[in-house]
Amino acid sequence: MEITNKKVRFEYEIIEKYTCGVVLMGVEVKAIRDGKVSIVDTFCYIKDNEMFVKNINITTSDDIRTIKLLLNKKEIRDISKSLDKGLTIVPYRLFTNDRGLIKVEIIIGRGKKLFDKRETIKKRDQERDMLKNVKN
Repeated sequence: MEITNKKVRFEYEIIEKYTCGVVLMGVEVKAIRDGKVSIVDTFCYIKDNEMFVKNINITTSDDIRTIKLLLNKKEIRDISKSLDKGLTIVPYRLFTNDRGLIKVEIIIGRGKKLFDKRETIKKRDQERDMLKNVKN
């Protein structure tokens, strides 16, 4: 099971990645394993030396929840230093590891400017055209 936020690669320049555990209730675990979750428009924030994901949408509960992430103090300290530099934290991927535990991969990134996004679209189109020509 893997759910990715595809907008992240387009909207942000990825600087660093972290993998963290998640604090969930039993019903939420079952829904996530069934793929009934959305991490679009989610973001992370730090409060009282703990990290949380805001606006995660799990279909079992009617509301959009805030979920606590499990990181050690050193990692949270390093991430908060990055935030002072104007970077942002965004959940990129929600997945089940080899032991069956649900994890979240967060990225520290810098928002792309409009011309960077245009460059990304241009490269993607060129790669698509090259693949199309190779197949023909």
